[in-house]
Amino acid sequence: MAYKILIINPGSTSTKIGVYENETQLMEETLRHSTEEIAQYDTIYDQKDFRKEVILKVLKEKGVNLDEINVVVGRGGLLKPIPGGTYETTPELLEDLKIGKQGQHASNLGGILAKEIATEIHVPSYIVDPVVVDELQDVARLSGHPEMPRISIFHALNQKAVAKRYAKENNKSYEDLNLIVVHMGGGVSVGAHKQGKVIDVANALDGDGPFSPERSGGLPSGALMKVCFSGKYTQAEVGKMINGNGGFNAYVGTNDMRDLVTMAQTDEQAKLVMEAFHYQLAKEIGAMAVVLGGKVDQIILTGGIAYNQVTQDYFKNTVGFLAPITIYPGEDELLALAQGALRVMSGEEPAKIY
Repeated sequence: MAYKILIINPGSTSTKIGVYENETQLMEETLRHSTEEIAQYDTIYDQKDFRKEVILKVLKEKGVNLDEINVVVGRGGLLKPIPGGTYETTPELLEDLKIGKQGQHASNLGGILAKEIATEIHVPSYIVDPVVVDELQDVARLSGHPEMPRISIFHALNQKAVAKRYAKENNKSYEDLNLIVVHMGGGVSVGAHKQGKVIDVANALDGDGPFSPERSGGLPSGALMKVCFSGKYTQAEVGKMINGNGGFNAYVGTNDMRDLVTMAQTDEQAKLVMEAFHYQLAKEIGAMAVVLGGKVDQIILTGGIAYNQVTQDYFKNTVGFLAPITIYPGEDELLALAQGALRVMSGEEPAKIY
């Protein structure tokens, strides 16, 4: 059966929407919101009606008949830690999105907007694999101090989507595979997927793990402590060092891998930063291979940086001995959300309750 799916993916200054028929894209639009428009609202939740009005207006302009939509799916936000999967937009889930259970982010509006529109057209609504997916094994949660446990916040939507894509393309079950998935975008995350669960991954939101184009990665604890108590910086400024102005931005003033590759041809500092970026990721891949007991079926490279030939060649030469490498460049979030809803609508897997 063919299902028409409306997808809503809110970002800080934009809202991506799409309409799919099963896995075929019928429409995709990125709705831009100016800083002035967003600044009118005190909280993320206060933006709800504004964003909904813009979404419905564009859908009407594009000739989308909402009466033909079978299901609405939104990007999941900062909920409490939950296992991966597709979740019904229950009152409990919606309330935690509204209050920002683990923080305020525009993605919190995804499930809320999906539910409102779905209710009006009398169809189900879901969220899929939010960033707070937590399937860590207990031993991975200990950091070294009970006040600071390790937590799982990562690129779950894309990691899960490419892992399941690899399994499907190779006529295997995701639950039967051991995979290392390497997401490389503005942030990076390296997940150890053991038989359908991500048993170890760093908190990519706070910049743990390897550094990335915008995030500092795991910094030396003592040096970080001294910076925090130096009196030179506010908490917000240190936070920006860790997430936003860290990584490539801090070293060479760009968050674009393409710029870094070009700079590295003539600039020794840029070359060293590029090498260090690859080096730290390779170390993390090696660590996840140990987590999986050396039994790795495939290493998957994904995210925008996976398009880069220099990056592809580096990992083939350094970690290719651990397992074969598959590359799924880019991050197709709308398709991943559509696939999550489709798995439930088609009966391939049950919807989960928050």
